[in-house]
Amino acid sequence: MKANTFLTGLLTIFIFYSCQENQPGGSSVELNTKLDTVSYVMGLNFGRNIKRNGMGEVNYEALNQAIKDILSDSEPKIETQKANIILSTYVKQLRNEKWVKHLEEGKNFLAENGAKEGVITTESGLQYTILKQGDGPKPTAGDRVSTHYHGTLLDGTVFDSSVERGEPISFAVNGVISGWTEALQLMPVGSKWKLFLPSKLAYGARGSRPKIPPHSTLIFEVELLGIEGQ
Repeated sequence: MKANTFLTGLLTIFIFYSCQENQPGGSSVELNTKLDTVSYVMGLNFGRNIKRNGMGEVNYEALNQAIKDILSDSEPKIETQKANIILSTYVKQLRNEKWVKHLEEGKNFLAENGAKEGVITTESGLQYTILKQGDGPKPTAGDRVSTHYHGTLLDGTVFDSSVERGEPISFAVNGVISGWTEALQLMPVGSKWKLFLPSKLAYGARGSRPKIPPHSTLIFEVELLGIEGQ
């Protein structure tokens, strides 16, 4: 969401906020009327937008005052253009801090992981362990292959899994993230490897929304089922 859109939502919302002393945690508000319910739903959307922009906390008193100022047609303490800049700058700062944290977590993880027995690290930074070694041919960059895979973030969150869907997937070896392209060309058909991909070999600074944050180190279990046409 763009910061100015987010700000517009912030400055035009939620009658129920302006009628209460808002504190974090549970609320005693009762949803007795249609307006109560609609106002609460608007509040849910607002809260989700805050979290989506990385803002885990707010000053409830300042938030409440801003809403009262708008709803009562009072002069805001900060004019709109300046407010847009303030919010945009703050959201970018929060995201940058989170991205740096992801990079550091990935760097530390890979350093420790690379020292473990059985972990192979290539020149590019790709790490892998062999869970099962097949005896079939190795694909080339121009081949299409069939695989089963299970992908997680460092905290164990599953972001994609053909295993869970129960259906293998086929694709061009050179049509996926670079860590996969490299690993697949090292794997004989019938192999199952565990891959550890630094963000530069995965989705890098852009991530893959909504499940893969920017600069994320990824872990995959990949089983190479076959090469199409062979």
